[in-house]
Amino acid sequence: MRSGQEMLQQIVDKSALNADFRQQLLADPKTTICQELGITMPETMTIKVHESDMQTVHLALPPDPNITEEQLEAISAGLCCCW
Repeated sequence: MRSGQEMLQQIVDKSALNADFRQQLLADPKTTICQELGITMPETMTIKVHESDMQTVHLALPPDPNITEEQLEAISAGLCCCW
């Protein structure tokens, strides 16, 4: 099984090489990622994609360490690629 970092890198690499994929990723990130990686995500999960530029820095904070049982199950089942 690939790590979350490997899956993320696959998405980033493809978005750098394929303009259509990049636009799909920006327009509908959850569906695009699920299709590309062959995974499913819980309905309650939201994916946000931001385009970087030289004037903006995006800081993604890790989730609250007090995660719910449902979130823990999603992580352990491999449904979440970001933790």
